Order: sequence, then C-alpha cells, then structure tokens
Amino acid sequence: MLQSPEEHLDEVRTLAHKRDRHQPEYLQAVDEVFDSLLPVLHEHPEYIENRVLERLIEPERQIMFRVPWFDDNNRVHVNRGYRIQFSSSLGPYKGGIRFHPSVNVGIVKFLGFEQIFKNALTMQGIGAGKGGADFDPRGRSNAEVMRFCQSFMTELSRHIGEQTDVPAGDIGVGSREIGYLFGQYRRLANRYESGVLTGKGTGWGGAEVRTQATGYGAVFFAEEMLAKAGYGIHGRTALVSGSGNVAIYAAEKIQHLGGKAITVSDSNGYIVDESGIDIDLLKQVKEVERARLTEYAARKPSARYVEGGSVWDVAGDFAFPCATQNEISEENARTLLKNGVIAVVEGANMPTTPEAFDLFHEAKVLFAPGKAANAGGVATSALEMSQNAARSRWDFDKSESRLHAIMRNVHDKTYEASERYGQPGDYVLGANTASFVMVADAMIAQGVC
Repeated sequence: MLQSPEEHLDEVRTLAHKRDRHQPEYLQAVDEVFDSLLPVLHEHPEYIENRVLERLIEPERQIMFRVPWFDDNNRVHVNRGYRIQFSSSLGPYKGGIRFHPSVNVGIVKFLGFEQIFKNALTMQGIGAGKGGADFDPRGRSNAEVMRFCQSFMTELSRHIGEQTDVPAGDIGVGSREIGYLFGQYRRLANRYESGVLTGKGTGWGGAEVRTQATGYGAVFFAEEMLAKAGYGIHGRTALVSGSGNVAIYAAEKIQHLGGKAITVSDSNGYIVDESGIDIDLLKQVKEVERARLTEYAARKPSARYVEGGSVWDVAGDFAFPCATQNEISEENARTLLKNGVIAVVEGANMPTTPEAFDLFHEAKVLFAPGKAANAGGVATSALEMSQNAARSRWDFDKSESRLHAIMRNVHDKTYEASERYGQPGDYVLGANTASFVMVADAMIAQGVC
C-alpha cells in the first residue's frame, strides 16, 4: 500500500536528519523545500512510488580532496577541497566554487541542494553542483592565490567538463580566481575547452553582464513581484547587505530604476549613506582597491560607518540580503517589521533564518526566496555556456535583455505555481513546487539512476 504524502514526507525528512545530523545548513534547506511539497505529493502519487524525494536528498557524487600549496615564504599549507555533484537530471552539473574559511561539506551540500531548484527555474537545461575550499584569498598575494587555484584545479579537473560539470565563481572566487583555474585546466587537458568554466573574462570567452547578473537579476525579480502587488521601486529606499558583486550590482540596478540604496556592509560593520550609495566609489574601494568599507566612509561626507551592529537596524522600504546564509535573524526581522519593511528579496543563498521567515510570512511581507530571486547569476552562466558552444559573443544590451526576460519568466512561473497550489503570492511555495515538479518528472522519465 502506497504511503500517504504526510507519512512519506515525515519518513524522508527523518532519514535526512538521521544521516546528516551534523549538517545544519543542509537540513535547513531540505526542511524549507519539504515544507512546501505536501500539495504536490497529493497531486502526484507517482513521486512517492518512485521514491523521488529519497533519491533527491542524496547527491549523485561527493568529492573531497586535499589542496596542498605553498605561500610566498615557501611554507606549505593544506586545505580541503570539495565538489558535490547533486543532480544531473536536467543537464550537466552547474554551480559555483566558494573559497572561504567557513566552507565544509555541510555548507557545500546546502548550496548544492538549493542549486537544484534554482537552476530548474531558469529553464536553461542545467543540473546542480557546488564546490569550494576552506581557503581564504583575502590578504594573499596574487602568486599565492594562483598557486592555490592551480593545486585545486589539478584535482578538480578529473571531475568536470563542459558536458559533465561546469563550475563558476562564488564568494571568494572572482575573475582573478576563475582565470587561474581555467589556465590550469587548459594546461592539464591540453585543449581550449572554454565551456568548462563560466565567469571568465569577456576577452576570452566570458559573457557580458555575468558580473552584474545576480544583483541585477534579484532587482528584476523584485520589480516583477512588486508590480504584481501594486508597488514600484522608484522613489523607495532599499537596505542592501554585503559589498561583493551581488550587493554592488543590486544597489546599482535599484538606482537605475529610480530607487535609493542607502546601505552596504562587510564583516566588521556597515555603511549608511542617506544620499544613496555612490556606486562608482563603492566599485573603486571594493573591486579595484579591495579595501574595507571604512575607506568609502572616509571619502564620502554623507556616509557614516557603523562598527558592528546590524545593517537591518536601519529603516528602509525593501531589504536585499546579499551577503551570506542566515544573516537575517528573528530579532532582525522584528526590527525590519517595526520599521515598516515592504519586501524582502534574497540576493544571497538562504540569508533568512526559518524564525525570521515565519515572522515575515505572518506579517504578509512580500518575500522573494533566493532560489528564485538570485537565479540571475546561474542563468547568465548558462547563457555563457551557449555562447561558448556556438563560438559567438553577445553585447551588453542583448545579454542584459536576455537576463531580464529569464527573470521575468522565473517570476511568472513561481507566481503561477503559488496560484496552482492555493497560495497566490507565496513565492517560497511557488518556487519550491514549480522547480521540484520539473526535476521530479525528469528523474522518473530517466528511470532509477
């Protein structure tokens, strides 16, 4: 006798918590998806019969390796490297590489699991993977970063390829690191396989708008979501956290659309600039000089730098968490609600804790989950893959137009699913159910594999 959907969800959830009890971020991601799936399982008992959920929570392949390298003083260091290839039912594995001291197998699994659903929503024919290392490129010389990247790629090269697994950048992995990684892959493979990595320089196979894509995409999604609810970005203030690519270009696009981004942050504190963040100055400080945000405050009289504290203590209409996972706590959510926040748009991966989300949901705040709102980066990576395969090159305007169209489609598909399953405007439910159905149907069609 077939299990009821309730029994099946409980059984597989319990299995995940038993197997991976030391991976809290991964389990948080699993729970967030599972909480949306009851109406889908009632409609599709074949998903229960084919044990889709049980197969989905176990990555197809998990790779962990050591990364030995030496610094400028000839001292040898050893880091851990990871690549988790989660799902290839919709296409080759696709997902970023993160270099940060916090990286461990649980973080990579959480990111890879989220990537399954995010990539599905783009409708670009890509599967899901994620990787990284507990290496911190901050404060390291270019030569040290190069040696680390070369050692990392020496092992990773065995497991990737343009029809197998196509990594990209993430936190700590920008155009410099992608260049070093690609150079080592090219040397080892003895061929110019431009489609094996995305996020490359535009002069050697990279796509226009890739640097801007995640930030721009989050704002494009927000624009559609707000319009659906009768709001607009023009004339509104936005709180942005982080000061990497996602934050910088989310702030830039907000201001292109007539809004005002008044904050950015780093690991030590945050900037408040009521006149609006000076994007050119921010790029100079963070992208060119790789300096701290205190440098921005020192050069901009209207700005103040707040040491410690939380960027979410500032009042604004929209919150764009663009830094890291679980950065909006329950306490932060209460403060944002007290200050009248209208919408929360996740530019980062899972930046809102479950307790904070529950408060936003109860207050009926518009909420754009990361797997939908920050899909612009991977969508543009897929466009880069297409250009590499065709040996073609699109200009900035065409690339941005394609990104905008994809994000509009992601929004519409997410909203339609929320309507189908009885909760119009619940974008978490919509994103989870729409993407899960696509992946589940492909898994069943391809048999038990």
